[in-house]
Amino acid sequence: MSKLCTDMNYDDTLKLLTSKGKFYINLGLERISKVLELLGSPQDGLKCIHVAGTNGKGSVCAIISAILENAGIKTGLYTSPHIFKYNERIKINGKDISDEDFCKYTEKICKIADENEIHLTEFEILTAVMFKYFFDNNVEVVVLETGLGGRFDATNVIKSNLCAIITHIDLDHTERLGKTKGEIAFEKAGIIKPDCPIFTSEGYEEIKDKADECNSLFSLVPLFENTENLSLKGTCQTENLSLALAAVRFLFPQISEDLIQSALKKVKHPCRFQICRNDLIVDASHNPNGILALKESLDLYYPNKKRCFVFGCLRNKDYTQMMKILFSKGDEIYFYHFANPNSCTVDELRSACKFPSKIFKSLDELDKDRLKIVCGSFYMLNEIIPQSLVLS
Repeated sequence: MSKLCTDMNYDDTLKLLTSKGKFYINLGLERISKVLELLGSPQDGLKCIHVAGTNGKGSVCAIISAILENAGIKTGLYTSPHIFKYNERIKINGKDISDEDFCKYTEKICKIADENEIHLTEFEILTAVMFKYFFDNNVEVVVLETGLGGRFDATNVIKSNLCAIITHIDLDHTERLGKTKGEIAFEKAGIIKPDCPIFTSEGYEEIKDKADECNSLFSLVPLFENTENLSLKGTCQTENLSLALAAVRFLFPQISEDLIQSALKKVKHPCRFQICRNDLIVDASHNPNGILALKESLDLYYPNKKRCFVFGCLRNKDYTQMMKILFSKGDEIYFYHFANPNSCTVDELRSACKFPSKIFKSLDELDKDRLKIVCGSFYMLNEIIPQSLVLS
């Protein structure tokens, strides 16, 4: 890979990360462990709050990081996927990693991996970039979202954590994580570390057993927090806020309630039931449970508003069930085939939908008198929604 011998620009970095040799999923800790060891094991010098779950983990991470930042703690936030740029995944105190640093760290890590014949995936490269970048910048606390599962996720290379948080669990990525919720809970529970507390809202035996095995405090969090001050909207945020606050109050009792409440008003987590303007909602829900939460939120906030959906989805998702939950008679439905090799075609979606539909072309063509909802996949949003609407 002679390209790595010269400085890469941002386009070069994108081509590398999305190349066929990198852009795939291969769970396991051996490769990421080797490359991080060659980098001096930066992850061992960081204090992490580790978050796993099927839905809600990104919101939990966003809430926690906002509170810590508001309390004056230098906070690193690692989330996935991104919407517009890879830089969105790696933040310090709410600021994305710069293009210059992103390219520099990616080039360095790929070069080390190449020289040592370590075949990293895209997510492993990004995770190594994150750990090294946060270490070099003296981040005090890292809020760390798993990419897929937990036990063999690249983020789980850390040996200890301040705490683990496991959000709502449902059936997703069943081809990799298991066919039942219990099997998936077992994989998520893999982030629990010895003598480090675990916070969850669901009492799966697999999680309890792992906590017992690790001699870790098991906290089953009641869902009673008032979301009135929280900038994030949606019925699912009660659970997310309850988990986030339980962890923060346990780990950082010195943070005052006034600081917590003021931080909640400033939480940013784009494209999660995000009301971009009076008539447009963008939601990245991409599995049946997430779509159910979207449906419940629409019924709560807009019970009498006529709806217009722009929907696209990946083929490996249960899009038939998603559409069954989401659409009702009288809805205006537009399908979109986005630029991902695993994106459903319009014909595939139409054949699975019992209601009439159209092909989506532009937001401008949609009925101005209806509430417009764009949903179904993270990977279509940057092709439909202007960046200024969701990241402002």
